[in-house]
Amino acid sequence: MIGQSVRVTTPTLGKLDLVPASADHMAAPVAATLEGWAGPAVYTAAIDPELSDTAAFCAHYDVGLDVSANCVIVSGKRDGELRWAAVVVLASTRADVNGVVRRLVDVRKVSFASMDDAVSLTGMEYGGITPIGLPAGWPIFIDAAVTTAGLVIIGSGVRSSKIAIDGAALADLPGARVIDGLAR
Repeated sequence: MIGQSVRVTTPTLGKLDLVPASADHMAAPVAATLEGWAGPAVYTAAIDPELSDTAAFCAHYDVGLDVSANCVIVSGKRDGELRWAAVVVLASTRADVNGVVRRLVDVRKVSFASMDDAVSLTGMEYGGITPIGLPAGWPIFIDAAVTTAGLVIIGSGVRSSKIAIDGAALADLPGARVIDGLAR
């Protein structure tokens, strides 16, 4: 089990079968980050990889958009330097990419990363990208609503499972910054 070794009652969320997280249910960089995790318990749930995209996932597994958090990778250039960042918002909202995110990344224009770039740079599958296990030095901008939502569902780095974690714990990730008004 990854996370706390204290015996806890497994929470429930929609139709998901949550179990204590284990490395074989997530991408390698995610598992490496969670190894020795001192934060709250982390759970995984196996899902149909064809239902990994947010709308299909939430509908099929009866998980509310207000407890499902999306992580998107963005990039922009400043003085010839390509800057990468992750943005985490609840699925019931939209990130203010052209306003707040652009200013946080400190670039003139910010864009969503291409699928090829997102996959190759993170070591995760497209549709399963998560803020846990991102490359060192990348800022992770988390909408404040994610940190107050309680148990949230995020990607696991692979399309065949999801992670359930207290949203507040995401603020403890390396490079994380909680931003009020990141999403609308």
